Amino acid sequence: MRNIKLTLAYDGTDFSGWQIQPGQATVQGTLAEVLEKLTQSPILIHGAGRTDAGVHAAGQVANFKTESPLSPNDFQRACNALLPPSIRVVAAEEAAPEFHSRWNALAKTYSYRIFRGRIVPPFAWRYVHQDSSPLDFAAMAEAARRFEGEHDFTTFAASTGSEEDDRERLTTRTIFRSELVRCAEQSISGQAPAEEWVYVVRGKSFLRYMVRKIVGTLVEVGRGKLTPDDIPNLLAMRDRSKSGPTMPPQGLCMMGVEYESTAQTIAIDDAGSAAG
Repeated sequence: MRNIKLTLAYDGTDFSGWQIQPGQATVQGTLAEVLEKLTQSPILIHGAGRTDAGVHAAGQVANFKTESPLSPNDFQRACNALLPPSIRVVAAEEAAPEFHSRWNALAKTYSYRIFRGRIVPPFAWRYVHQDSSPLDFAAMAEAARRFEGEHDFTTFAASTGSEEDDRERLTTRTIFRSELVRCAEQSISGQAPAEEWVYVVRGKSFLRYMVRKIVGTLVEVGRGKLTPDDIPNLLAMRDRSKSGPTMPPQGLCMMGVEYESTAQTIAIDDAGSAAG
C-alpha cells in the first residue's frame, strides 16, 4: 500500500469547506471523487486542516493510501485534468507509510487579508475583507503580538455545539508568530491606491474560527473599542462572548503546512501580499 502526499491550492468560495458533508460540495469530497475514478477504489483522504466554508488554501496538504500503480506525477496531471479549476494539485510525492498530513504537521500558517480601499478590485473581492473605516494600524499590530506564546484560546474559539464537548476539549494552543503587516498597494483605474493589511499567524494547530475571531478582535482594537493591553485579559477570561466578531471567511487563507522533513517558511512582508 502506497502513501501519496498532495499539496493543494483552492478557491473556497463555492465550497462548503474542506470536510465531506452529505449533499454539499466540499474540497475533500470533490478530490475523493476524482481519485476514486483514477484508482477504481474508495479513497480515504486526510487533510492537514479543515478549512471552513468560503476559506481558501495556497498550501493545504493531504495524503491518501492506494494500491494504484500511478506515479505521483501521474496523479498530479490526472487530478488537475479532472478537478474543477478552483482546485489545483500543485505538488504530489510518495510519502513514508506512517506519514499523516494532520498528525505529523509541525506548524501551519494562515493569513487574513483586509482591503483598505473604498472600491475592491474585481480580481480581489473573493479573497479579501473590505474595511475602509478609520483603524489604528499601530495599535492593531501591537495587539497582534500579544497572541504569541502558549495560551488558552477558549475566548477565541467557536463552540462545538455541545456543552459537554466544549468542557472536555483541549483549548491551549501555541502561536509562534502573530503579526499584522502592510502589503503592496492595489488600485483600479481612476481610483487612489489602496493599502492591504494582512494578519499572519503561525502555530502548531488552531481551534475552529480562532483566526477569524482574533482578526475580529484586532479590528475592535483598531476602532478603539479595545486596547492591546486588553488581549491578555481576554485570554484569561476564557469567555467566547468577550472576543471580537468572527470575521467573514473570504479573507482567510491556509498558506502552508510544515513537516519535519519538508519544513517550509511562509514569508509575507511589506513588499508582497498573501495569495488568496
